[in-house]
Amino acid sequence: MPALIASLIDKFDTVELVREKLAEILFDEQKSQQEKATEADKDPVDWALRVFLERSNPWEEFTDPPPQDSQRDFTPLVNISWDNSNDDEKASDPVERQRVHAVFNIDVYGAGVGRDTSEGHQPGDELAVLERDRALRLVRNIIMAGHYTYLGMRGVVTGRWRVSTESFEPPIGEAPKVRVRAARIALRVSFNEFSPQVEGVPLELIAVIGKSSETGEVLFTAQYPQESDS
Repeated sequence: MPALIASLIDKFDTVELVREKLAEILFDEQKSQQEKATEADKDPVDWALRVFLERSNPWEEFTDPPPQDSQRDFTPLVNISWDNSNDDEKASDPVERQRVHAVFNIDVYGAGVGRDTSEGHQPGDELAVLERDRALRLVRNIIMAGHYTYLGMRGVVTGRWRVSTESFEPPIGEAPKVRVRAARIALRVSFNEFSPQVEGVPLELIAVIGKSSETGEVLFTAQYPQESDS
C-alpha cells in the first residue's frame, strides 16, 4: 500500500505547546512578581522560582554539592511534565480536529536546612515545608489567575482546571542534611489537536524558551505579540 500523507509532518502537537506555555507563564510571572516586590520594598527572593521541564529528579539541585566557590541555591523548584491525554470523541472530528483533555503535573519543591535561632532550633523539614507552601501558593495563584483561563492560547485551548493538589516527599534515600518537601498540582487542560493535513493555528511562534542543556532549567523566554485572554 503506498503512503497516503503527501506532506512532511513537521509541526509540534498542541500538547507539547501547552506544556511549554505553562513553563513560559510561570517563568515570566515569577520574574514580574519579583519586580513588583522590589517596588513594594519587600524581599524579591520570596517570589522567586526556578522552572524546569520534564525533569524526573530536579530535587538533586538541592542535595548535590554546590559548584566550587559558590553557595547552594535554595530557591524553590517547579517542574512541569505531561502525564496523560484523552480524546473527547463527542466534541471531536475524527478527520481534522480532536478535542483533547490532558493532565500536566506541576511539581513544587522546597528545601530547608536545620538552624539554631534565638528562639531555639528550627528543623530543616519544617523550613522545607514553609518554602514548599510559599512556592505552591505562588504557582497556584499564577496558573489560576483569570488572565490565564486559556493560557494565552485562546482559540486552541478551551479551558484549564486544577484537578487536585497533593503533598509528597521525594525519594532522596538516606536522611540528608538538606530536607526536601514537595507538592503536585495536577492541571487538566482542554485543547484542540489537529490532524497533519490541517494547518490549524500557528502556535509554534508564541514564544521561544531557552533552557540549560545540562539541567533543563528555563533560563529565558522570548515573547511574541498575541491576543489577551481578558
